[in-house]
Amino acid sequence: MIKFNELKQGDYVMAQYEDRIVQGEVTELKRDQKLACVNDGVQDFWFDGEHLQPIPLSHHQLTNLHFEHQLNQDGTVKYSKGAFRIALSNADNFDQFEVWYREDKRHISNPIALHELQNHYLDMTKVHLTSEAF
Repeated sequence: MIKFNELKQGDYVMAQYEDRIVQGEVTELKRDQKLACVNDGVQDFWFDGEHLQPIPLSHHQLTNLHFEHQLNQDGTVKYSKGAFRIALSNADNFDQFEVWYREDKRHISNPIALHELQNHYLDMTKVHLTSEAF
């Protein structure tokens, strides 16, 4: 389950209806009713917070967002999209890492979900992180 106050329009989440779980983008929020409209690529559906799940941050998700991947000789990994950077101490270890954009540098000390990375990106760059390439 996702904390509803963490959601922003444009965030990617997993939504469950009936026996199906789909990945989609939050297209609209009704904060007073705690409802999120999620587009699954075909159509929009409204969900309450209990039917929304976070998407774990992973190499796959970052490449879908058009991050460039760089494996360094010392085993560290850097992802970049424009001037925004993510530095991992080793491949596929998203437990602790750093993100930075220009002079703003943040240490993330616990695993976060994709929508949380999108919120950091928005806060730091003032642009929403999407799957669109530059």
